[in-house]
Amino acid sequence: MNLTRILSIVFLIAALAVGYRLYKGVDDVMQEEKRIANIEARVIEKLQMLRQAQQAYLATNGEYAGNWQDLKKFIEDGEIFIVQKTEETKLLDYGEEEVTIHYDTLGSVNVMDSLFNERKYPEFNITTLNVVPGSGGKTFEFFAGEVERGASKTLIDVFEIRDPAPVNPERRQNNNEKALRVGSKTDASTSGNWE
Repeated sequence: MNLTRILSIVFLIAALAVGYRLYKGVDDVMQEEKRIANIEARVIEKLQMLRQAQQAYLATNGEYAGNWQDLKKFIEDGEIFIVQKTEETKLLDYGEEEVTIHYDTLGSVNVMDSLFNERKYPEFNITTLNVVPGSGGKTFEFFAGEVERGASKTLIDVFEIRDPAPVNPERRQNNNEKALRVGSKTDASTSGNWE
């Protein structure tokens, strides 16, 4: 074997090794991004369920649940009232209309049966609803309170449920500033920051 043939084989092996390392590096990054996206999708689904529960809790109790235990008890034992709203419009002599609204409570349904039934969430498990997926057992941070709005200082109920340990490194920057959350501590919003 001559020197040219030996060098060609050595360079070919080196080129294949470098190519494999590049492929492996790109593939690892893509797999990590898929893993993060999958975990974040599961976190978002749980935050949406918790938002539904908080909205039902507010409608029933007049305030948001400030902790997981109160919200869990409401999901397990609480009821949502079925209310029918009817409007009666009466034409007055001078052309104005008078609208009278009537509310009639038709009955109630369990929160579990209404919001978290098996048809909607076939794998629903209340004991793990507050556990953040992919976090190793950490639970969502709960906050509920009131903020003043307007010149009349009207008190508005607010809540925030937040992921305390984001898997995505971009969400961990600045003390988890961009962590997935639903609601707001400062505004009457029930939106999630992913929407």
